[in-house]
Amino acid sequence: MEEKIYSILSSKKKSRLVILAVFLALGASIMMIPTKLVLAKMLPGKSANTFSIYVDTRTDSSLAETKRVTDCVVQFLKKEKEVTDVEVYLAQGAPLDYAGLVKGSALKRFKNQAELVVNLTDKHEREEPSYLMVHRIRPELQELCTPMAYHTRIRFIEMPSGPPTLATIVVELYGKNEHLRRKTAEKVAEVLKRTPGLVDVDIMQDDIYDYYQIVPDEDKVLRSGLSVEQVNNILYLAFQGMIVAVKNSRTQQDQIPIFVRLDKEGRYVHPKSRFGLELKLSRLKLMNRMGMMTPVKEVVSIKKVPSNPAMYRKDLKDMTTITAECDMVSQVYPLLDAREKLIKTLSSDFNVTKVPGISTYMFDLNLEHNKTKEKMLLRWDGEMKVSLDTFRDLGGAFIAALILMFLLMVVYYKSYALSGIVLLASFLSIIGVIFGHWITDKIALVLSGTNFFLTATSLIGFISLMGISARSSLLLIDFSRALIQKGVEKKRAIAISTATRAKPILMTTVAIILGSLLLSTDPIFGGLGIALIFGSMASTAVSLFFVPVLINNTAAICPDGIEKETKACEGATQVNVENIEEIAP
Repeated sequence: MEEKIYSILSSKKKSRLVILAVFLALGASIMMIPTKLVLAKMLPGKSANTFSIYVDTRTDSSLAETKRVTDCVVQFLKKEKEVTDVEVYLAQGAPLDYAGLVKGSALKRFKNQAELVVNLTDKHEREEPSYLMVHRIRPELQELCTPMAYHTRIRFIEMPSGPPTLATIVVELYGKNEHLRRKTAEKVAEVLKRTPGLVDVDIMQDDIYDYYQIVPDEDKVLRSGLSVEQVNNILYLAFQGMIVAVKNSRTQQDQIPIFVRLDKEGRYVHPKSRFGLELKLSRLKLMNRMGMMTPVKEVVSIKKVPSNPAMYRKDLKDMTTITAECDMVSQVYPLLDAREKLIKTLSSDFNVTKVPGISTYMFDLNLEHNKTKEKMLLRWDGEMKVSLDTFRDLGGAFIAALILMFLLMVVYYKSYALSGIVLLASFLSIIGVIFGHWITDKIALVLSGTNFFLTATSLIGFISLMGISARSSLLLIDFSRALIQKGVEKKRAIAISTATRAKPILMTTVAIILGSLLLSTDPIFGGLGIALIFGSMASTAVSLFFVPVLINNTAAICPDGIEKETKACEGATQVNVENIEEIAP
């Protein structure tokens, strides 16, 4: 080992080849990210024992229409052998879980809403993870059950691997003009639907529909010998129902309420039109003070009015939200693709400008209508923003660690050159981290057909490797300086220190690899394990070959008090390696 290192240090050609090889490997590894050879994601998919399905029909749908969709979903899921049972919650959300806290499960209370909780066999007893099952059945189920009711949306909600968000991709449209905002939201949704990798696209807004309003005509009511209250009560009693009396029972402690309303067939309006409603009201009759029966239709007027959709606001600003989920892909790449498509699509109606500056809102767009000059803001949110915030924070922590390490090294060595060598060697472990994810991704594609992503835990592993890499470089530098101070030639001192420290460095690497093997199989912390395994390999190679070359090319390795150009530092002094323990600490 010593002679190999010494031969590299003695030959400028070999030294340049080592430096060139390292920087080529660094450039190749970094280019794997923009070329998508290594895909980045906040956290990978998590296999769970349950997932939820949200069903939303048209806003004016009846409970029977919503039930027709949920029945179709249940019948489809019965064919899956891994599904143990399905819980159906009509017009309400399921009991709150980790994901439902932020996905609005508690707000479900309308007839057009339903939630299904799908329970699976234990994840350790089945081969197919839950996220692969969702990926497989989603298109089949949506194609089968969506036509059961008009304007039906069926969304799959999986248990998140990390912090739960409203959706993977969230687009928030801010603007004062509701009509323009609604029209723009539909265009945004269409772009997201055409973007590969995005599924379950939904606009969080009520549908606008026409309904018939029954208003008592006071003049006709009074001339018919009735009262407005009497008319209101009969309408409410017939269609909504109300408690009209109570019943006492010996076996019941409290009074039993008697609830009265028309049966299901009596409440049903057929045909669903103004004529059908008038026909139904003509069959409802009231007795006036003179004992005469008067049809309700004669004392009311029917008005066709548009619905009044719910308003959504955030930070005191009117907004419309569009959500989408990613299907087995990272949210970063569909976002970039959809953003460029949105700019082209919206440019026909708006003057689109990008939000200036570098921040978590750097993907946002300012919209100004070409004709009305009304302004809108398109803001990206969801898991994508959490990912950007996380990678930004981890990047900031990494830069802060590098700066702190550099300052400490400068104080210790009083040399910017040696401090820079330690810093560079610590950073170069990224070569192994990225190449390791590329190799693991190829293996994962063959074994399971899924990608292995560079995740937030991978960056944590990379930051952790900085201390190990720096330690190896520091030991080589200190050992070499001690040998040079005893009169050993610089190249020989570096070669001896490298050969002497090679075994402890390799043992440390083996210990890290063995300790990270089990961690690499974890669905969440697998990126951390892979980063530690391959990053420590790269760090070892850098410490044993690249760092000695850099040390040899700097005069700062010679300790203070020894002339840089004397034989003590550059000469050919020979030392018996067997007595190295007597020379160096």
